[in-house]
Amino acid sequence: MNQALLDAIDAMNSGRNAFDVTIICTTDDHQAAYWMDRLRSGLLAPKDSSSLFPMVLAVSEDWNSAGGAGNGLGTLYAFQKASALAKKDFNVDLWDCLLKGEISAALYHTAGKGTRMAPLPASENNNKPGVKLPFPLLTSSCSSETNALRLTSVLEAVVKQTGIYATVRKGRLSVFWGDQVFLPSAPFDADPTHHVDILCTLTGDDFPSPQEWKEKGLDKYGCIACVDKGNGGRLEAAQVEKVSHETAVQMLSGLGTLKQVGPSLGSFSVSAQFLLALSKEFKMELTEKTEKFDTDPHFWMPLTLKLDSYVSIMGQKGMSAAEATSHHERVGKMKESFDLGSMGLFGAVDVGSEACWWDYGMLKLYSQNSLLLLEDTPSADLLRKFLNVLSKQLQANVGSVQVDDASYLFGVNAKSGSVTKSIVANVTAEDVEIDGAIVVNCAAKKIKAGPGAILYNMIAGESGEITAGDGEIQVSVTDEAGTSTTLKSRMDIDGGNAWKEKLDMNEFSFEDIHKRNRNAAITEISKKRDEQFAKVAKTLGY
Repeated sequence: MNQALLDAIDAMNSGRNAFDVTIICTTDDHQAAYWMDRLRSGLLAPKDSSSLFPMVLAVSEDWNSAGGAGNGLGTLYAFQKASALAKKDFNVDLWDCLLKGEISAALYHTAGKGTRMAPLPASENNNKPGVKLPFPLLTSSCSSETNALRLTSVLEAVVKQTGIYATVRKGRLSVFWGDQVFLPSAPFDADPTHHVDILCTLTGDDFPSPQEWKEKGLDKYGCIACVDKGNGGRLEAAQVEKVSHETAVQMLSGLGTLKQVGPSLGSFSVSAQFLLALSKEFKMELTEKTEKFDTDPHFWMPLTLKLDSYVSIMGQKGMSAAEATSHHERVGKMKESFDLGSMGLFGAVDVGSEACWWDYGMLKLYSQNSLLLLEDTPSADLLRKFLNVLSKQLQANVGSVQVDDASYLFGVNAKSGSVTKSIVANVTAEDVEIDGAIVVNCAAKKIKAGPGAILYNMIAGESGEITAGDGEIQVSVTDEAGTSTTLKSRMDIDGGNAWKEKLDMNEFSFEDIHKRNRNAAITEISKKRDEQFAKVAKTLGY
């Protein structure tokens, strides 16, 4: 097994690697309040009551246009709101601390409908990053919830993983997306050398040939290309988007000697000084809150590409030549006036060609990368180490239930039945018949699930039964009154494609439920769900 991956996991599980300040950018204020409470009481709990750090600041993106701010302006605006919240709640000047290099900060973008994960986010009342993985959250401060073992949410897995970059990023804001966990096979503790750096998977030591470019599928990704500008060995980087080898070489010509290239992960870090420069440059947009700027097309490409290359690639995105030229000149003036000091401007941070990935942003990948735990493979071994899962049963009271050697049971109460090739987490039942399925946060007299099925947050009455056939997905959506609606799907249905469609098995479309869930008081709903779970458990003798 790759030693670098094991070292990364050890660092993630050490309890010593967390950003001083964690900012969560959410869809609404209810979600912000939820994450402030959950992270402060669990994964990012302060060492003692008198400690300000680690500090959790969750803010909503209250933009004035339906399309949102984009991840570029969204990053600047979230940090602006977080700074005000830090001053209000903790009397801490976030800007001052960051500019002085006293703290490290991370921001996690979590907004979005989660169409590819449907119907799971609906069961969390649109709190997409709050979708629970069927794994326990095992830290010193996370032992149990109201009714059961605390499970790891998708966001908590990402926060835990990305914390390994915190130590060397004092005076920087790191920005991540909230549904993908990766283990770097490249060093993660190197000091930053550029004011902006972006995570990517560099494909080798040399720039690829046209054939290698096509074989590696680089024409299908946004890529980071490294060039040597004769700066004493320090490479600068440039952002290019889904282009052929010929076009990439043309766009990068004149920037320096082409060295390396690789797909971008999108996640980046920026120095406090450059973050301030961006915030000042786009002050008007941050005040009016109507424009939508993303980092790649509106920040990094005009920052790193020549004018003609930028105009060409933005033309493919529908931006006029005049508009692209104006924006490129605007960013160029900011770039010219910025004092680089001893650092480069834009660089690449390689995660390594042997990096390990677990994506939970699609329903199929949620299932696939959860059931990975059952396998006897190097990736499965790494997942178990990452999760600190040392036993196949934890807090499992399963009476005469027949459990095979492959299954994992976390926080399970059951008296009879069988579990084979499945992951069962936070489940209470009298009888279970679970084969090849994932069952999470469910309570009923009898629970039955076939291969490929997912049952999530399903709670039946005293004599109720929950049944899911092969490949069937069932989730419960609870409202503020405590009323629950069952939403169904199948593993072969793409939630994005079926978003507006009312499936025959449902009374409402995924979009209908998403609209009903807007601004839901998710903390109160979670309490009601816990109460309903506890009530059923009590009738079953638990």
